[in-house]
Amino acid sequence: MLSDKLTPFINRYNELSDLLSAPDIGSDIKRMTDLSKEQSSLQAIVTKATEYKKLLADIEENKTLIFDAELGELAKEELKSLEPLVEPLEEEIKKLLIPADPNDKRNIYIELRAGTGGDEAAIFVGDLFNAYVRYADLKGWKIELMSTSPSDAGGFKEIIALIKGEQVYSRLKSEARTHRVQRVPATESQGRVHTSAITVAVMPEVDDVEININESDLKIDVMRSSGCGGQSVNTTDSAVRITHIPSGIVVNNQDEKSQHKNKDKAMKILKARLYEMQIQEAKEKEMNERKEQVGTGDRSGRIRTYNYPQNRISDHRITLTLYRLEEIMQGGLMDDIIEPLIADTQAKIMERAGL
Repeated sequence: MLSDKLTPFINRYNELSDLLSAPDIGSDIKRMTDLSKEQSSLQAIVTKATEYKKLLADIEENKTLIFDAELGELAKEELKSLEPLVEPLEEEIKKLLIPADPNDKRNIYIELRAGTGGDEAAIFVGDLFNAYVRYADLKGWKIELMSTSPSDAGGFKEIIALIKGEQVYSRLKSEARTHRVQRVPATESQGRVHTSAITVAVMPEVDDVEININESDLKIDVMRSSGCGGQSVNTTDSAVRITHIPSGIVVNNQDEKSQHKNKDKAMKILKARLYEMQIQEAKEKEMNERKEQVGTGDRSGRIRTYNYPQNRISDHRITLTLYRLEEIMQGGLMDDIIEPLIADTQAKIMERAGL
């Protein structure tokens, strides 16, 4: 019974209140902080649990009064207003009972990379990244470019950016894997629809203390920058490539004029990738997180299709199709895709948990 599952949360919350009220708690700041954080994390579920238990108690009380000569009619009216509140409140509580992803509140590194489709794939990397930039702006998030690799056609072979803000990982983690685009390229004289694919990886930002990297496990190469980059291009050895020998992960960065800044950015991206690998190993997956997220980069492993001629966007994981592609690519309606994915994930977790 749901009510029984809620009792331990209420009991623990009350226990924490007693502990925080103890006279000597102020002398142990760390313990007081830990207890306060734990109580804060329980606040939402306890508030709803208290509301739920009161609602059930009120319903039971009115049920005992329906045959009362004086109060029976009033009790029936009360039941009519109270009983419809039970199911929606239960759904709210079930969502709160879902174990929180420890990374949900983290900032993220998002990596977009051109897959099959040549120049058109590279152009779509820029288009989808711009959609994320607009979405981030609407959410009040901040974006910092970490690394870019422009293509000759005006797009990007790869873009890596740091996105900072409230609940960034929780909202964008479902963007990982292969995105397929179908549209007529500007260079296509016959008007034929071209299909290409790009990959997206989403990696939580991690603190230095969370990832230990042995310097002897790194191979660091410096070289001259190539491509667009201003006067420093091909004049100084500012570009940096870091290879993590045990995992085989390679990170390149050349966007900054300073070798030190490029190395610092590359190290941050490397740590994020290693952290993602640890997450996947904990889940007993065979491949590291980056390979798991981006797949092969071909058209077969797609999670979503962007069909421009039909103004259609389809997410294949939840068989969702919307004919509002242009508006979604402007960022304003991206929640129309993200919210159903979150709801689907929550429903599956609740089903597995028997909620």
